[in-house]
Amino acid sequence: MAEIERIALVTGAGSGIGKAAAVSLAADGFTVVLAGRKAMPLAAVREQLLALTPARPHIAISSDVTNAESVAALFAKVRDTFGRLDVLFNNAGAFVPGASLEDVTVEQWTRLIATNLTGVFLCTREAFRIMKDQNPRGGRIINNGSISAHVPRPGSAAYTASKNGVTGLTRSTSLDGRKYNIACGQIDVGNAATEPVQRMKEGVPQANGAMAVEPTFDPAEVGRAVSYMAGLPLDVNVQFMTIMATKMPYIGRG
Repeated sequence: MAEIERIALVTGAGSGIGKAAAVSLAADGFTVVLAGRKAMPLAAVREQLLALTPARPHIAISSDVTNAESVAALFAKVRDTFGRLDVLFNNAGAFVPGASLEDVTVEQWTRLIATNLTGVFLCTREAFRIMKDQNPRGGRIINNGSISAHVPRPGSAAYTASKNGVTGLTRSTSLDGRKYNIACGQIDVGNAATEPVQRMKEGVPQANGAMAVEPTFDPAEVGRAVSYMAGLPLDVNVQFMTIMATKMPYIGRG
């Protein structure tokens, strides 16, 4: 019997965790749709995937998750090209420099909410529209949350609020997706060594006012965890997974 092609869409796929997840998903047999704002990094990742699995028609699509029309066009391209979508990894996200709550600008707040929360909603909405009508019916959505959704860092009001929103959306997606055989889970990452986390090696503010260097870990391990979640049968779900540097100050933070 011929293998059924499994299609996975990764947002924010040009670097960091998105890239790591795309590589792991491709290695585990998925055809991967790479989405992000910048075409050149996406093209480089696509070349890496094609070298890894040359028989699979991986594609890259420039898209802005904060724009409803751009998101609709992204998912229409996926549907028109492959006819289905099995996994969506909502990974695209934004950061702002740490700032005390009273110094956060409206522009910073709006940008983080638009990217980290509204973008997840827009992509999830389009994924539902494909997954509920395809045959076999259903699919899986994985949201990139953060340990900040559980325990915030100092000066992270906008980011923490956006990630708490993702957690609520994950729960609602799980509930609303049941009737369509759509599973939804969330991966909360602590100190994967992506570009925004490099500052951890120089010291970052702690809850007690001190500065401390924090350990990090290879983002490839996050990719492997996402791929594990993606590969489960639809009658099994990892609702929440925390993956973190073992010795980071999370347990006991504050």
